[in-house]
Amino acid sequence: MTVNLPKTETIPLWRKVQRENFTRIEPLLDFLECSSEIRQKVLERPGFALNLPRRLAEKIEKNNLNDPLFRQFVPMKEEQSLIPGFLNDPVQDQSFRKTKKVLHKYKGRALIVATSACAMHCRYCFRQNFPYETEEKGFDQELAYIAEDRSLSEVVLSGGDPLSLSDGTLAALFTSLDAITHIKRIRFHTRFPIGIPERIDDSFLDLLAASSKQIFFIVHVNHPRELDGDILSALKKIQSLGIPVLNQSVLLKGVNDDEKTLLALSEALIDGGVLPYYLHQLDPVIGAGHFAVDEERGPQLIRYVQENLSGFGVPRLVREEPGLPSKTFIAH
Repeated sequence: MTVNLPKTETIPLWRKVQRENFTRIEPLLDFLECSSEIRQKVLERPGFALNLPRRLAEKIEKNNLNDPLFRQFVPMKEEQSLIPGFLNDPVQDQSFRKTKKVLHKYKGRALIVATSACAMHCRYCFRQNFPYETEEKGFDQELAYIAEDRSLSEVVLSGGDPLSLSDGTLAALFTSLDAITHIKRIRFHTRFPIGIPERIDDSFLDLLAASSKQIFFIVHVNHPRELDGDILSALKKIQSLGIPVLNQSVLLKGVNDDEKTLLALSEALIDGGVLPYYLHQLDPVIGAGHFAVDEERGPQLIRYVQENLSGFGVPRLVREEPGLPSKTFIAH
């Protein structure tokens, strides 16, 4: 008698790596060999949970509160400070929500909030309070909205992080978008490969290669130490498909608000074939006030990068002002 056993789904390597993320404070502080003085400044029960890939944790200097990667990912008691002008929804996402998962702010393009899940939790995340739709797993309403609005030519996949979705889910979404003829471009906004480059596997590359649309791949790196050979090699695989890879950063106090760091970041990116795209002024989300950099500092930093690199290595300094037809370029 033959017994047909149910097929077990193979767990991709990147999912296994993701399960090694630090999600509890004490094991991370132990791993970083933090002193009692540092531990007293850490927020033990943050409202926005700790989530840090081991690859990034391994790049943090031991017992250093001021390490630029430590500052980005470890919750500090400073987050509890209430500062005037810092809001739950600093970019007013809710005002532009057309379906549960579509934001339509700018002409010609719409953004799908594809998932609430991320590979890592950045402490300055402007969407950390976003009321994500978690019950409806599909994108029927979103695809219907995009198909109906023929003024759209570009779809941005964001979140959360769209690379948190399985390749099967992404492939189904791509197939549906491919069938919408007025959509010409698909743009990824992702930080996933910076913490887990294993995400860029053959299966993911195959679904990118199968798309009829022009794809753009935007990563998020704030400090040159976030990059390594594995990450740049993974991004090269995407570039080999004819997909431009760009980077956007956020200007953060104590992370990248000095000339040498920003210059080194741009150099590391362009040496890897990644074009610096935007340097964002911090979106004033509650809990991130300790990252704020004075308005006049950004132009000074951009001028320094411009004086030392070719133009393609200089990001545009921008601010998001809700209701305006585009990002606002900050003169330098």
